[in-house]
Amino acid sequence: MFERIGIDMNQGRIVKVSGPLVVAENMRDSNMLDVVHVSEMKLIGEILEIHEDKASIQVYEETSGLGPGEPVVSTKSPLSVELGPGLIENIFDGIQRPLDTMRSVTGSNITRGIKLPALSREKEWDFVPVKKVGDMVQAGDIIGTVQENEVFQHRIMVPYGIEGTLESIEAGKFTIDKVVAKVKDKNGNINELTMMQTWPVRKERPYKEKLSPDAPLITGQRIIDTLFPIASGGVAAIPGPFGSGKTVVQHQLAKWAEADLVVYIGCGERGNEMTDVLMEFPELKDPKTGQPLMKRTVLIANTSDMPVAAREASIYTGITIAEYFRDMGYSVALMADSTSRWAEALREMSGRLEEMPGEEGYPAYLASRLAQFYERAGKVKTLGSDDRVGAISAIGAVSPPGGDISEPVSQATLRIVKVFWGLDYNLSYKRHFPAINWLQSYSLYQDKLSDWYRENISRDWNKFRADTMRILQEEAELQEIVQLVGIDALSPADRVTLEAARSIREDYLQQDAFNEDDTYTTLDKQYRMLKIILAFYEKSQEAIKKGVDINDLFSLPVRVKISRMKLLPQKEGSKPFDEIEEELSKQIEALYK
Repeated sequence: MFERIGIDMNQGRIVKVSGPLVVAENMRDSNMLDVVHVSEMKLIGEILEIHEDKASIQVYEETSGLGPGEPVVSTKSPLSVELGPGLIENIFDGIQRPLDTMRSVTGSNITRGIKLPALSREKEWDFVPVKKVGDMVQAGDIIGTVQENEVFQHRIMVPYGIEGTLESIEAGKFTIDKVVAKVKDKNGNINELTMMQTWPVRKERPYKEKLSPDAPLITGQRIIDTLFPIASGGVAAIPGPFGSGKTVVQHQLAKWAEADLVVYIGCGERGNEMTDVLMEFPELKDPKTGQPLMKRTVLIANTSDMPVAAREASIYTGITIAEYFRDMGYSVALMADSTSRWAEALREMSGRLEEMPGEEGYPAYLASRLAQFYERAGKVKTLGSDDRVGAISAIGAVSPPGGDISEPVSQATLRIVKVFWGLDYNLSYKRHFPAINWLQSYSLYQDKLSDWYRENISRDWNKFRADTMRILQEEAELQEIVQLVGIDALSPADRVTLEAARSIREDYLQQDAFNEDDTYTTLDKQYRMLKIILAFYEKSQEAIKKGVDINDLFSLPVRVKISRMKLLPQKEGSKPFDEIEEELSKQIEALYK
């Protein structure tokens, strides 16, 4: 996909090989970020820097066996991805080579130097025009659609830089490289349009306007939706030590987040975790459509045992594919697992380039590279004559060594993102999942989203959220007293606060990803659950003031039902919750008598 026909290619020679870094001479006519073919095997590489006629190249494939004198040929074009029908349900490596096709050609092990198109040139797609001859079109306009599978409709857009009158457009079955339409520009030139575009991965795709995120990305995870919501088009980070559940949280978000599409980038995580994703997603039923989740998923697999330089490219490949679907007017959830491994790839290449190291050996430009990645997320008004709105919500896992978030990658990430879901090893050790620490985490989207929650869920939602956080914070303060003098030294009102906080933690925030009724919770069910727990807290505080014995309160029969609320099926609606609330009121009133 990187070769350009008819271009006079410039040939250099290898003078140095250092792991994935190759230095070649006689490269004076090449440009920064050009893709090159290294050695007779034509390994794919990218120029990182040029000094006089010497170019430093990061090679995206294994370099063992290379030596000085071997040829290096520049393609005179940057690393680009192919965008078109066939992306969905596919699994690519970090430089968009289709892994399923590679396996059928080379077997289980990837052969070096193999060149395969990212998208099939043989498969035919049914193209349905939505524009007609004589229509004026511009970059971003949708000229037709392709039903890629039972779930996903692919929208074929006019490529960037083309504007004019539609001279011809055909319906029927075509391969992605066949001409489906022709556009005549103002100079009289004819531009032929196919169903495929290419785009340089390190260049952001253009849009009309960036919009302020004003609606939440509903995930079905109670601690996230209630306490630390992310906006649709927002950015979030999940830092946490080994074993605290980062990957499971990302799997849950990929499965349940209310996005039209999921782009999952496994950049540098363990191979067995990526295998879980590859095995699990085809089996999972999408709650929206009843079809397998893979029908609206693109996977990029570049695990820790794959070439380190390709790990660095994988994150840009993923965000470019996400931008393409965003430009169609879709909402995309992008998962990057994990940006720490990506930063380690940057550090390795920086060290081999002999650049001045920054903190902990990371390159000085680490923060700006992270910002460039996360800034490509967002909610935008897309190009085109219609007012389509698309969004990319980017969620990056961070794996700080030893769980120490004072290290450079975590700190640089926290300066950029607006949501911090801090995972706590102590919570995971207690089998409390998701192990998001409610005292350390935060969401800066809360104020922007409060109006949406008030209008779409309940006027009480924001009050309930504030009360929940207050009770959890009071519990943390009271626990210090309990550890010093014991629980009997607390007043009955404080003991009610502790009991309510325990109920919030165990009956509400704790969630079982493997239980059919608990893995996903609608916002309406979240609201009703929280309403009952807070009603128990408020009614108990009133009862204490009127002299009711605290042990009678804590042994109310209805408390068993409160603890099992999260297992109530969603389809039963509000009736079971109304019954529990009514029962709670009756049983507390009975204590007064």
